[in-house]
Amino acid sequence: MHNFVFGIYPYIALSVLAIGSIARYERDPFTWKSSSSQLLRRRQFVVGSVLFHVGVLVIFFGHLFGLLTPIWVFDMLGISHGAKQLLAVVVGGIAGVMALVGGGMLFHRRWSDPRIRKTSSFADIAILALLLAQLVLGLATIIVSLQHLDGHEMTKFMAWAQGIFTFQKDAAAHIADVSPIFKLHLALGLTIFLVFPFTRLVHMLSAPLRYLLRPGYQIVRSRRQTPLAGRSTRHS
Repeated sequence: MHNFVFGIYPYIALSVLAIGSIARYERDPFTWKSSSSQLLRRRQFVVGSVLFHVGVLVIFFGHLFGLLTPIWVFDMLGISHGAKQLLAVVVGGIAGVMALVGGGMLFHRRWSDPRIRKTSSFADIAILALLLAQLVLGLATIIVSLQHLDGHEMTKFMAWAQGIFTFQKDAAAHIADVSPIFKLHLALGLTIFLVFPFTRLVHMLSAPLRYLLRPGYQIVRSRRQTPLAGRSTRHS
């Protein structure tokens, strides 16, 4: 079971993530969005959204670079495994609390307001619940990590993640003896990747590029058959 979850399941989850996202964008481009309800309970939405998104982005990129950067790079830079472990605990802990508080506000807003809940799909609520559960597990791993501040446990996860991306058949063996809380955290993370293309999370892939390419603009389609005469001259 261990070899399947941490040796085969990662490829299934990542394949569905990539192929499913492309297929959804090609077949149903108008569903590639995050339906907005920001006009309802706006203050709670803004505060919760900022905390949640900033926290999640810090955690995501922290995991991305922390797990996939070769160990020899840290050794070359003179960053010890213990220092990297402590940095991950401090930064990850702060970002995790921010994301959990923000996500809790967003979940409460979406679940408790009848108007918002009525416009929310099952997937909207379920994916937010999964993310909150993942944040709780992530914060729980800090308790275990504090018992391994030498950084040795961290290198196991780095070896596993890099082994997956380099197609090492024995990658799962690197984390065979880690704490169950870590294994549950990894398994749930892979499951979130698996369901990613079928939820509102897909907007994470395109939203940054759209904001960069069209800053401050909103595309609106007019129902007019012909443009208003002289509109451009009056505003020139």
